[in-house]
Amino acid sequence: MKIAVVGAGIAGLSCAEVLQAQGHVLEVFDKGRGAGGRMATRRVASAAGEIAFDHGAQYFTARDPAFAAMVERWHSEDVVARWPSAGDDAWVGTPGMNAVVKAMAQRFDVQWNSRVETIRRVGAGWALEPLSDATFDAVVVAIPAEQAAVLLEAPDATLAAAARACSSAPCWTAMVAFHQRVAIAADIVKQSGIIGWAARNSAKPGRGGPEAWVIQGSPQWSRDHLEDAETDVVDALLAGLAAEAIDPLPEPILHIGHRWRYARVAAGDAGALWNDAARIGAVGDWLLAPRVESAWLSGRKLAERIGAAHA
Repeated sequence: MKIAVVGAGIAGLSCAEVLQAQGHVLEVFDKGRGAGGRMATRRVASAAGEIAFDHGAQYFTARDPAFAAMVERWHSEDVVARWPSAGDDAWVGTPGMNAVVKAMAQRFDVQWNSRVETIRRVGAGWALEPLSDATFDAVVVAIPAEQAAVLLEAPDATLAAAARACSSAPCWTAMVAFHQRVAIAADIVKQSGIIGWAARNSAKPGRGGPEAWVIQGSPQWSRDHLEDAETDVVDALLAGLAAEAIDPLPEPILHIGHRWRYARVAAGDAGALWNDAARIGAVGDWLLAPRVESAWLSGRKLAERIGAAHA
């Protein structure tokens, strides 16, 4: 079949890899400018040179045997490394979290900056509007649940309802760099005041450059301040970090914010969604658990289901 995958995150690419191995023809679309999604790495030019921040997922673990084997392969290819500060089983992409998605995306000619607004039935196939004149035999939707619900409504109201039943907590994130080391002994701060998580990003394996911190607001604080101005949010999160330090914070080189409207999902247990009669489905961590591993597994589950149905 000729299959379109909407979303080039780890779930969509995992699904696409298996479908391609089954012999299907894949086209992958993503609204972003490049690989990453919620495993994004932001690179910012500054007077001190380029500074990188993993401002989405901070690390991941590997518990499922198949995913653990995949992680070991990535490790052998220098795509990932262990990060003991976050735990004995913690892994990060190198030199940024988006390295994993970049490596997976290399197998496909991903069409970036391509936002799908409507999935429309055309004869026996599907059209992605306004992107392409082509039609597809099947479509896999691999985006956050709230966005998937909108996209799936017209082609399959039942799948859309399943997506609407899953909700995500937002997360405000500050990215801050300094010329000097921040006077906090540990590289990680967890659940302290308004901070849900903060990490010395520059201390992760394979990183370089000046002292860089990612500071993420707690889910409730982020929800309460979701529509606040970016500058106010960054100032508040910086104050939260300052409260953890034994000395005043150095003057920042730069400080910027990012609002994740759909960060940590309250997931279901379906694994993947598929309507074989219509040949449309959905994958994502929201169908298993809020973990990178779950996104990867969800993609494989759907691909295997499609392969069994169309062997």
